[in-house]
Amino acid sequence: MIINKLDSIEFRLKEAQDFTWLKKYGTAFWVVDETGSGCICIGMEDKDKKYFCKIAGADTIGAEMSPPESVALLKEAVHLYYDLQHPNLIKIIEEYEYRQFYVVVFEWAEGECLFDHWNFRKYENDPDLKSPKERFRELSVGKKLKTAEVLFHFLENVNQKGYVAVDFYDGSLIYDFSTDVLTICDIDLFRKAPVINDKGEEWFGTKRLKAPEEYEKGSVIDEQTNIFTLGALLFEFFGTFSEKEIHRRYQENQFRPCSLSNWQLNKESYQVAKKAVSPNKRDRYLTFADFFEDWKKAVERIRINE
Repeated sequence: MIINKLDSIEFRLKEAQDFTWLKKYGTAFWVVDETGSGCICIGMEDKDKKYFCKIAGADTIGAEMSPPESVALLKEAVHLYYDLQHPNLIKIIEEYEYRQFYVVVFEWAEGECLFDHWNFRKYENDPDLKSPKERFRELSVGKKLKTAEVLFHFLENVNQKGYVAVDFYDGSLIYDFSTDVLTICDIDLFRKAPVINDKGEEWFGTKRLKAPEEYEKGSVIDEQTNIFTLGALLFEFFGTFSEKEIHRRYQENQFRPCSLSNWQLNKESYQVAKKAVSPNKRDRYLTFADFFEDWKKAVERIRINE
């Protein structure tokens, strides 16, 4: 592991690299150097604007693929941000090849990632420091309902355009606690249907939230999987789980909803979310539109009371 430096930030790579060519975007102020995709993400700012630079092709730590594979993946992902444009989806400014790298420059999104795994040690070392995930859990019901509605609208658009939300989880979300704006920041692995799980248990995604078909090789990944994904996220937003319960998901390769007593909203919304995460696809909603309609009806009274 080699410590590299750009302006005042330091980041870890398996080799020394020169990133001074990024200086055309200003000064480096932020970095994430540990991603499964093998990309390094660097925040740059000049006097007028901030930029989120996602760079494939560096030999990063924690990468689950080689640098050339990382480049191929990022190149393939670019069209997704254009095809699935949405007010809450991060926007591309430009993309290009530079030496062995592939670079995608996005508009900067203010806020904090709701699953910032690269900072976990920081929270462990300082018990008084709350993670963005914890802070989000403590928000009012009304603010979290608005966030859920953004995800419903975004994934409804994903379904309508024939895509499957692969590896979509709380690590794909940035929340600005000062403005209560949600930004969706990572859809690199989304795919056009039809999609077949060709990796078995190693299919992309966190075991905290994956659907049963995302563990079974040869299974179809489709609209019902999108329904499960959002249902699981709703339980993350409005449910309470012990560390033991979360650990069981990793051990057993199975998402389990919390009990009704540990659900923050009403019984009607609990039943909607629970139906969405039914292990058997036939027991889930037939369409994403049906899921959204039932959710809106279930939380309508809660909205009025907020």
